[in-house]
Amino acid sequence: MSETWVEVEDRTLKLTNLEKVLYPSTGTTKAEVLDYYARVSPVLLPHLAGRPVTRIRWPHGVQAMSFFEKNAPAGTPSWVRTVEVPTTGSRGPSRNGDTLVFPVVEDLATLMWLVNLAALELHVHQWTVDAEGDPRGADRVVIDLDPGEGAGLRQCCEVGLLVRDALAERGLDARPVTSGSKGLHLYAELSAYLPSEEASEVARAVAEELQATHPKLVTATMTKARRRGKVFLDWSQNAGSKTTVAPYSLRGTERPQVATPLTWDEVAVGAEDDLGLEQFSHTAVLQRVEEHGDLFEQR
Repeated sequence: MSETWVEVEDRTLKLTNLEKVLYPSTGTTKAEVLDYYARVSPVLLPHLAGRPVTRIRWPHGVQAMSFFEKNAPAGTPSWVRTVEVPTTGSRGPSRNGDTLVFPVVEDLATLMWLVNLAALELHVHQWTVDAEGDPRGADRVVIDLDPGEGAGLRQCCEVGLLVRDALAERGLDARPVTSGSKGLHLYAELSAYLPSEEASEVARAVAEELQATHPKLVTATMTKARRRGKVFLDWSQNAGSKTTVAPYSLRGTERPQVATPLTWDEVAVGAEDDLGLEQFSHTAVLQRVEEHGDLFEQR
């Protein structure tokens, strides 16, 4: 097993298997994945701050088995910030005696340590923890636009514009992000912390409203048989137990695609043309960040 020791900020890390190919279709190696995360970290880390991170790991690459990991693994360095939070249900964290110990990724050293474990995907809740590690309510609403069979990213863009307007009517400013897989995620910041169940109801109301007004294009029903040719508005991502892939996280897709913040102009173009918008590669995202900074933070 090849290994190298590197200094990251004020930490010494052992990086292993740097030559291992994690994305066989593009030949992208673990070293290249680490390089991507190091270079994108200035815009990624603010989206992880204060949020327990669930990881999906592909130790042998994206064509092999993967697994979810919530608890900090054995051997977690003592300098990694962890928070012990109650297990969560649809209503958010609840004190029932069972807890999970999550890592919180707020610095480059922690990020590099996790990515070295082949944690390609980083998923976070819509709620945060405070400085003491105690759970707070949701500070945002997210709606996951997932295309059913026969629909694609163009339909997601079309629906995304409708969701933006429906959220605006509720005083919420939506920001679009490609999922890095098939669809779009729309985030709207809340003016105050809400229990996860209340944030879920906001998203559910939008989904059901658009299902009623655009029944041939939108469904709020999870049943796959009812999603053919439509876009499923998954409002359940706001449940206390659920997570959504973080902006700028890689995905475990065939090629290294990234959950990428967009402008609304890009979404509008994507709604008009099947080739108007595609999921972005990690190299394209680095170019976008160099040119535009973090589009998620720009209104």
